[in-house]
Amino acid sequence: MPSFHTKTIEQILDPVAQQVSVLVVLHEASEDGSAMPDLSGQISAVNAAVQNLVKVGRDTTNSSKDAVLKQDMPPALVKVEAASNGLLEASVMLREDPYSMPGRKTLIDGARGILGGTAQLLLVFDQAEVRKILRRCQGVLDYICVAEVIEVMGDLVTFVKNLTPGMTGMANMVSARAKELTFQVHRELLEKHLDSVKNTVPLLVSAIKITMTTISQGGQGLAEAKENRNYVIRKMSYDIREIMRVLQLTTYDEDDWAMDDLTVLKKAQDNITNQMARATEWLTDPNAAPGGISESALRQILADAKKVADRVNEPYAGRIKQAVEDLTELTDKLADLRANGQGNTPEALQLSHAINAKLNALQKLVDDAVQDAVKNGTGKPANTLTGKMDQAQAWLANPSINDKGVGRKAIEGLVAEGRRVAQNLSGPEKRELEQLCNDVDSLYKQLDALIRKGQGNSPEAQAIRQQLAKKLQQLQQKIEKALANQVVDSFMDPTGPLAQLDRAAKAPADAPNRQQTYESKAHIFLKHSKQMTDTAHAVAEAGSCPDKKIVGELNATANEVAEMTPQVVNAGKILLMLPENAAAAENFDILSGQYRSKVEILTGLVDEATDPLEFIKASEESIKKDSEGVANAIRQKNPQNIIVGGGNIARKANRIVTVANKEADNSEDPEFVNNVQDATGQLGKSTTDTVVAAKAISMNPADGTAQNNWFKSNGQVLVSVAYISSSPSTCLPSPCSSVTSRTCPRSCRGPSTPSRSPARGAPSRLRSSSCSSASTVFMSVARSPSAATSPTITGPWPSATSATPPWPQPGSGPHLHLAGAWPYVWPRC
Repeated sequence: MPSFHTKTIEQILDPVAQQVSVLVVLHEASEDGSAMPDLSGQISAVNAAVQNLVKVGRDTTNSSKDAVLKQDMPPALVKVEAASNGLLEASVMLREDPYSMPGRKTLIDGARGILGGTAQLLLVFDQAEVRKILRRCQGVLDYICVAEVIEVMGDLVTFVKNLTPGMTGMANMVSARAKELTFQVHRELLEKHLDSVKNTVPLLVSAIKITMTTISQGGQGLAEAKENRNYVIRKMSYDIREIMRVLQLTTYDEDDWAMDDLTVLKKAQDNITNQMARATEWLTDPNAAPGGISESALRQILADAKKVADRVNEPYAGRIKQAVEDLTELTDKLADLRANGQGNTPEALQLSHAINAKLNALQKLVDDAVQDAVKNGTGKPANTLTGKMDQAQAWLANPSINDKGVGRKAIEGLVAEGRRVAQNLSGPEKRELEQLCNDVDSLYKQLDALIRKGQGNSPEAQAIRQQLAKKLQQLQQKIEKALANQVVDSFMDPTGPLAQLDRAAKAPADAPNRQQTYESKAHIFLKHSKQMTDTAHAVAEAGSCPDKKIVGELNATANEVAEMTPQVVNAGKILLMLPENAAAAENFDILSGQYRSKVEILTGLVDEATDPLEFIKASEESIKKDSEGVANAIRQKNPQNIIVGGGNIARKANRIVTVANKEADNSEDPEFVNNVQDATGQLGKSTTDTVVAAKAISMNPADGTAQNNWFKSNGQVLVSVAYISSSPSTCLPSPCSSVTSRTCPRSCRGPSTPSRSPARGAPSRLRSSSCSSASTVFMSVARSPSAATSPTITGPWPSATSATPPWPQPGSGPHLHLAGAWPYVWPRC
């Protein structure tokens, strides 16, 4: 069945499409010599419905002021009437001769003509409705620019009074349109940008007020206020333009990103072929108004041709892109001439003739490019890190195959992504990743040189291929680990620096060093925000997320956060200058609130695009490093480092809880959900205990009881994290009745093959196990070897007291320390 972009068109045309399908089936069945049944009754009913449709269409055309509708509707009505008359003619022919082949052909052509004509008629009317919404959007878009010249309260009152009905009308029309659309992506985009416009209106009013305030108070902070205001206008204008763009979309290739290139190319080629006749109609009619469905067909051809150019080989790609650019420029000129009533001028007629010739040449060029791609492949690397890795390994396994350079480009892409990720790293991790990229690049160039000499299968080349394959695997693992570490560090406390900036901006007017404190906090805030957005872009570009929608939203949200960040600083600076001004406080609160919301969205998208197990493992390693730092600070009696390290541990543990619970929410496996909830609950409790103990130690570094409490609770934090990040071969635990007995029967332990939990929405990515009776013994936090009460575990598992503890032994008497943090998995007895 065809896909229709609105529910109304779908409801009208779907039954017609089904009837056409029935007629096609009857026609095919009668080709074996059977007589066609008498369809005169059904055809008469169809003809009556068509006549009613034509009458409504003509009445609409006569009463409408839309010039494009008046132009496009009559041809559609003529097409439907002609098809209906063909059905009547076929009915008469088949009634006289049920075996008539011309009658059958006329019947099928008439039925298809009614379907196509009705679809065209409905599309004309639908586009007229869209143009009504576009005019309302354009009116709002033009009016909000008035905000740039408002400097007195009276003008602001008038502005808000005039803007409110226009904004309300636009919101109602766009919201109703969103509900009418059948493509979910289009609905979500309209709703997203409409919500953004609604949320920005209070910010716009606030920005205008604070600009007026700074003007009235001598200009202090005026530059920052104007920058705030202009940012809000730009943001609102962008959202409205995006609404206007999405309103005009009638198709959506939702799976283009996941499709193979040849499928996308053939689909685009078919679209171009189907749109050529309608585009030619627009070009050959000098009186055709711009903006109609015929011009839209021409624009769609250019869009599909560009899609082809993005996926084919040279020289076709460059030629098609150049042809699209030339045609776009010429079409814009012709549309402008016709819009000004100059469609019959020599210049316009010459333009339309030139465009028609170039359009036919473009179609042939696309056909040749697609044929070449079918014959020789497309030579384009995959979008994801995993896809590039597969292409590279396939080429290394057989470098003699002609893959149009896909394998080479995939290796080059992996190296480029590795170096891009390394730019955001530091220390040994940065050097290791850069060295690995250099090693891969060097081996690749050596292999390429041997292949060019005809020695691709020599022993030397085979040895290099083996080394390169291993290095590529290491590179992929390094990139994934580096990205996970970046996510852990960058999103440990997404809104913490904002809270510090908020406190600095709202400091009392008599507070000492207010300006210096604010500048310091602003620097931290800007640096942290850039770190988050850089990491988000890295995850989108070099990560392994296969979902185009998530990757797109990730990049878009990161850009929004980056644009909003300096405006939050400006708003805070204005509040710092005008601490008693209500408008300044309101402006800062609105901006910081929107920033906080965007950062929360960005954090969720980063979590969606990052493998949860990699994230939790990276968090575990980071928590261990922080734990060592706190232990050293306890030994050195350094309260500041104890607080900083303890806070970092708590933030990272809380992020693990959030990610793990999100995965549990997506699972329908009750055992998996319960195990994760138990583990995160224990982790949350242990984290709280750790924070309390760290605060107590910072107040009294010699407090042995507080030290023991910290080591105990921190050990439980590490064990809980290890519990959550357990490997697929490790059963998720539940309490065992005997934690120290080695005689607990292992026969009750079920198989521990990993399984993926079915999903309510997306499948849970934390790997659960089918083992139903496993348990973890938290023995990694054990008594000191010198303590008389030290428990000892014997058997096949490592002893909790066998490893040298990384912790100091502060204070006197027995104290608790961490001894390896192994998750001991035993069956329930």
